[in-house]
Amino acid sequence: MLRTLLLSCVALAIALPAQVPKEGRLEVDGASIFYLDSGGSGVPVVFLHATTGSVETWEKQIPAITGAGYRFIAFDRRGWGKSTTGRVPDTAAGDLLALLDHLKIERCHLLGTAAGGFVAFDFAVSYPQRLRSLIIANSVGGLEDKELLDSGRRIRPPQFDALPPDVRELGPLFRAADVAGTERWLQFEKRSRPQGPKQPAQPLKSHLTFAAIAKITLPALFLTGGADLYAPPPLQQLFAARVKNSESVVLPDVGHSGYWEQPEEFNKAVLDFLRRH
Repeated sequence: MLRTLLLSCVALAIALPAQVPKEGRLEVDGASIFYLDSGGSGVPVVFLHATTGSVETWEKQIPAITGAGYRFIAFDRRGWGKSTTGRVPDTAAGDLLALLDHLKIERCHLLGTAAGGFVAFDFAVSYPQRLRSLIIANSVGGLEDKELLDSGRRIRPPQFDALPPDVRELGPLFRAADVAGTERWLQFEKRSRPQGPKQPAQPLKSHLTFAAIAKITLPALFLTGGADLYAPPPLQQLFAARVKNSESVVLPDVGHSGYWEQPEEFNKAVLDFLRRH
């Protein structure tokens, strides 16, 4: 009887309907930060977008996250999407802290992809007490170590940056097999930055180095794609080797946008990690 009841509870948890996040704005130092929040009593998971994206790129994660009972939150960094830059060039980690305070969230899980991983690392180093766990996906991390910067220049020479964004960031298998998905990703990329001069990325609050991330004691997941030209698996292993309480997942044949190219496998890896932490 007890076993039947427990299995029924598990089934109910898995079958929760997906929640549609509501839009909101937070005014910080003259900037207007646009965010999405599904609300509810679930444990919050905050998503940080890539340079080529905004909150709308998480459309394939929202139903999986909220359907599993978690509270989905994402925001556009200053100069991206629907957020404005403001007068004071504050850090994205500072904006995330202000958003958590605004939403009265003491601790959350944090997932950052690509350049969003820079901010996730920065927040984990600067405000570890506000996190339950850390997920870095398809990211070079934003670390300052000369060894890492030099290897990055060898992996991505100047000619690499001249390539179209979909060639740089989507795996060849996905581009060949999913024309409509590639075009939709390109639409997200085009809408991710307002018209006019591009604002530079916000500064980091902390100096990110191998030594700095080695102090992270949070449970951490490093997730990348086997065909990621920016953050190949060996790079993720450099991070995992220094963050003691960490694990790694590689999605085969996936490029730099795992959340979009293989959302089912991406979401499965993320949810498996969240449930254990």
